[in-house]
Amino acid sequence: MTDSSDLIAPPVNLTEPTVLVTLMGPDQKGVSTRLFGALASHGVEVVDVEQLVVRGRLILSALLTKPADPGAFDRALTQCAAECGMDLSVEEGIGDNRPRRVGRAQVTLLGNPLLPKALSDITKGISALGGNIDRILRLARYPVTAIRLEVSGADPDALQLSLPAIAHEHHVDVAVQENGILKHAQRLIVMDVDSTLIQGEVIEMLAAHAGCEEAVAEVTERAMRGEIDFADSLHERVAHLVGVPASALDEVYAGLTYTPGARTMIRTLKRLGYRFALVSGGFTHIIEQIAEALDIDYWAANELEIADGKLTGRVIGQVVDRAGKAESLRAFAADAGINIKNTVAIGDGANDLDMLAAAGLGIAFNAKPLVREQAPTSVNVPYLDAIVYLLGVTREEIEAADLADETR
Repeated sequence: MTDSSDLIAPPVNLTEPTVLVTLMGPDQKGVSTRLFGALASHGVEVVDVEQLVVRGRLILSALLTKPADPGAFDRALTQCAAECGMDLSVEEGIGDNRPRRVGRAQVTLLGNPLLPKALSDITKGISALGGNIDRILRLARYPVTAIRLEVSGADPDALQLSLPAIAHEHHVDVAVQENGILKHAQRLIVMDVDSTLIQGEVIEMLAAHAGCEEAVAEVTERAMRGEIDFADSLHERVAHLVGVPASALDEVYAGLTYTPGARTMIRTLKRLGYRFALVSGGFTHIIEQIAEALDIDYWAANELEIADGKLTGRVIGQVVDRAGKAESLRAFAADAGINIKNTVAIGDGANDLDMLAAAGLGIAFNAKPLVREQAPTSVNVPYLDAIVYLLGVTREEIEAADLADETR
C-alpha cells in the first residue's frame, strides 16, 4: 500500500524563462482579479506573487512562466494597466527568482521617534554584513514606531553583534531573531518582577514600613549594577525588615503599579497560547498574588520568615539569585514542553543576565547600563507591550482582538 503523503513532488525547473509583471498605482478593489483574469488565456503559470500597499499606493508583482505569444501577452497587460490607471513594468528573466541566500533573520526596530538617519545606518550595517532586505513592514505607530525588516544573506549572530551598537547611537532599540519554523511555535515568556512587570522595588516598599527605605535602596542599586552578589545583598536588605508586621506585605501588594502595557502584553500573548512565568528576587507572598491576578502559569521567588505576625529579617530556603533565575527558566520550559529557543526572558538587573543569556530571546527592559551592554536585546521605551512587536504582533491585531472581546 502506498501512502500518498510520502509521494515526492517533481523537481521545479529553475532554468525556465520567466516574466516579472509589476503594476504600480493607486490602491483600488479588483486589481489582482483584473490582472490574473487578463493572463488566464495566455497559458502561463504563476510562480510567485507579492503585493504591498503603502499609504494608498499599491504594488503588485507576479512572476510567471514565459508566454507562448509575447505580443498578445503584452497587449493584454497594457490594456489591464490602462483600465486600472496604473503603471506597468515587464521584465524577462530566468528561473524562480534568485534563490534566497543562506542566513535568514528578522530585525525589529523600536523608536520614539524613529528617524531616517537611524534606518539609514541600520540598513547600511545589514548590507555591510552581506545582508539583503527582502521586506519591510510596520508593526506599530504608537506608543512607539515598530518596523520589522526581513533579512537574508547575513548571519543572524553577526547581525546581533553589530546592529545594537548602531541602534544605541540613534537612541533606538533593535532585536535580531533567526527566521525559522520555531517562530511559529508556542513560547514561554519569563519575566523579572521588580522594575520590570511592576514599577519600583517591593523590598524598598517594605523598607518604608521599617523606616529604612534609603539604606535598603542603596544596597538594591549596588546589586542591580552588579557591584555585590545578589544573595548577599538580599540578606543584608531583609535584615533591615526585622519587626515589620506581616500585614505590610498585603498593603504593599494592594499599592503595586504595573508597568504600562503589562496587562496588554500578557492578555495578547495569552490569546496566542503563550505561557508566562515570573522569576523574582522578591517574595512569595506578593508574587503568588500577582501570578493569580494575571493568570501566570509558573513562578519562583524568595520566602520571608514570619514569626508571631512579624518579619524576622531572614529568608527561608535557597535564594532565587542570578543562577537560580536561569535554572527556573530551564525548569519551566521543560515542564511546559517548550524548546529553550522558544523562551523569552525579560529583566532589568545584573541578576537577570544569566536568564537573559539562557533564553532564546533575552530582553533587557529599561535596564542598567551594565545589563544593556551584555544583554542580547535591549528595549528602552517605558511600555512593556512593545515586547509583542518583537514577536511579530502588530498594533492593529492587538486592538482588533480587544474589540472582538468587548463585543462578545
